[in-house]
Amino acid sequence: MAADTQAVIGFVGLGVMGGPMCRNMALKHAGDVLAFDANPQAFQILDGTKARRAASLAEIAAQADIVFLSLPGTPAVEAVCLGPQGLTAGTRHPRVIVDLSTTTVAGARQVGEALAAHDIAFADAPVARTREAAQRGELSIMVGADAALFARIDPLLHYIGTDVTHCGGLGCGQVVKLINNALVFENTVALAEMMVLGERAGVAPATLLDAVSKGSGDSFVLRNHGRKAMLPRQFPDKSFPPEYVLKDIQYVLELAAETGVAARVTELAQRYYAAAAQGGYSGRYFPAVIEVIDGNADLPSTTTLRKD
Repeated sequence: MAADTQAVIGFVGLGVMGGPMCRNMALKHAGDVLAFDANPQAFQILDGTKARRAASLAEIAAQADIVFLSLPGTPAVEAVCLGPQGLTAGTRHPRVIVDLSTTTVAGARQVGEALAAHDIAFADAPVARTREAAQRGELSIMVGADAALFARIDPLLHYIGTDVTHCGGLGCGQVVKLINNALVFENTVALAEMMVLGERAGVAPATLLDAVSKGSGDSFVLRNHGRKAMLPRQFPDKSFPPEYVLKDIQYVLELAAETGVAARVTELAQRYYAAAAQGGYSGRYFPAVIEVIDGNADLPSTTTLRKD
């Protein structure tokens, strides 16, 4: 397949990550870009670009050749792709749908199979790194697709990312993204615990981070979440809250159950973030989990967190 550098791009979901991604596509893509979001305020991020506001998903489906999604999770992706008001509801469909969201692996594969029946190619391409990286167009993108489809969408993904990795067939992008997120969440809990321990033992947190960053304990989490959020104890609203963490962790645990892996470290992290969500940090940036540790808060049991 040839690259679609002149194709009409549709973009659905202009949230914290989707808004900056759509803006970068509108600034860099040679063809037209249409955007849709249920929140009218979300379109402000596209001011000064050529992106046009679509009134509905039907308008996106009727005009776009390739549609990118940035949505909250599996149910939203299913509804946008396959629902009665979704991208497959009308007589004209996009040729390709690329999902930049984080979903379950099973959900990605099921959506892909359903779209194939409509002759629509589907790739899961979840993104990693921060909101600032999204604004700069420097995301890491993990793609699950066959080789031909990957070659087709790779140039378009470079509008929003500097590192685009073909992880394997459909669903493999989500596998890698969920593992990536689990490692970040688990590392954040571990770093928070050690920052509290170090401070109570007499080492200033800033000194601890400086020293550890020069040794083998250095990490992306230390340099970003540790320095920028946990050190100043600043956990703003409208960032990535514990509720989002818990959604991703649940996806990881579902995948672990499907593959027969006892993911006990991930289960422990789930308890910490549940305590953060229930302990006054709902809606706040997830490194606020350090406050749970600093307060020696009780953790919910895995039994109360288990979903039937």
